[in-house]
Amino acid sequence: QVQLVESGGGLVQAGGSLRLSCAASGRLFSSRDTGWFRQAPGKEREFVAAIRWSGHSVYSTDSMKGRFTISADSAKSLVYLQMNSLKPEDTATYYCAMKYFSGSVSDLQSWIYWGQGTQVTVSS
Repeated sequence: QVQLVESGGGLVQAGGSLRLSCAASGRLFSSRDTGWFRQAPGKEREFVAAIRWSGHSVYSTDSMKGRFTISADSAKSLVYLQMNSLKPEDTATYYCAMKYFSGSVSDLQSWIYWGQGTQVTVSS
């Protein structure tokens, strides 16, 4: 089993920044991708970004490129999501997830393990 714990969420004003962290533990497999998703009230969960465990491949949503950056500290099994220039529409619960290499990063069904989520609220 794999456990994922997110942290770093909170309340921030528009234009501000937050860095989310995802700590992975348990029986980690080397052929893994770690990703971030978000879900706003009344909306479907959407893909934000993903990174291969080695940090060599990064995937992100076009609409968030330039504002959100995913990175990894493989030695510590940590994955970060740096969020800059936050907007009120970024308000959501942000989830960390993990999957094997196979499957599309944007397909929720590909992701096997999920964290409990961390709330991000951006005020205008």
